[in-house]
Amino acid sequence: MPNPKHRFSQTRTAKRRTHDKVEAVQLSNCSNCGAAVISHRVCPECGYYRGKLAIEKGATA
Repeated sequence: MPNPKHRFSQTRTAKRRTHDKVEAVQLSNCSNCGAAVISHRVCPECGYYRGKLAIEKGATA
């Protein structure tokens, strides 16, 4: 298996790693109840997505 002949510079390594950063989760408000929801997900509080009931939220045992 071939090995590198020369060491990569710190600048070159940093350029490659620029896309490896962690990004914060994008939150929006639910249009039905106003709770904080991750974008493009069903609201965990009321079960609505884009103004329509997606999951029936009821009393759990």
